[in-house]
Amino acid sequence: MVKPERLGLVQVYTGDGKGKTTAALGLALRAAGAGMRVYIGQFLKGMHYGELESIQRLAPHITLEQYGLNEFVHVNGASPAQLSAAEHGLQRIRQALTSGEYDIVVADEINIAIFFHLLTEDQVLQLIDAKLPEVELVLTGRRAPASIIERADLVTEMREVRHPYQKGVLARAGIEF
Repeated sequence: MVKPERLGLVQVYTGDGKGKTTAALGLALRAAGAGMRVYIGQFLKGMHYGELESIQRLAPHITLEQYGLNEFVHVNGASPAQLSAAEHGLQRIRQALTSGEYDIVVADEINIAIFFHLLTEDQVLQLIDAKLPEVELVLTGRRAPASIIERADLVTEMREVRHPYQKGVLARAGIEF
């Protein structure tokens, strides 16, 4: 029996609003401050984001790997290289969930990876089943499938009310990336 304070739950951050990855990174920051070990695997992301610099400073408490190729993925038209990168990411997330090395595992943008057919719902449900009972699992990304939402212990949906992009303000370094 896992002690309540060590019980690892499944969290989902989804929706069309801004803040899913930011929420997961905030959790990672809080956990690192408490001496916990966090693994973050980012699907579909292969370019340089501001969080990469910050997280390097928090090693060994937080480890971050990217499984994207820094190129656009077409729905129903992922390249073999994109599929291979996602499969590699899936394997790395599974290792992190089952190794006993991490307290929290974040699968960033995994929900949208399902939407783009880089991964299947069944593969992600199998990840949930594979996690050690004491490991917290966070799944982020738009369009989380109903099957994933049903399996989660906590679901937060980010809903866009207003975004500066609507007024022509482009993504800003340190704020959006």
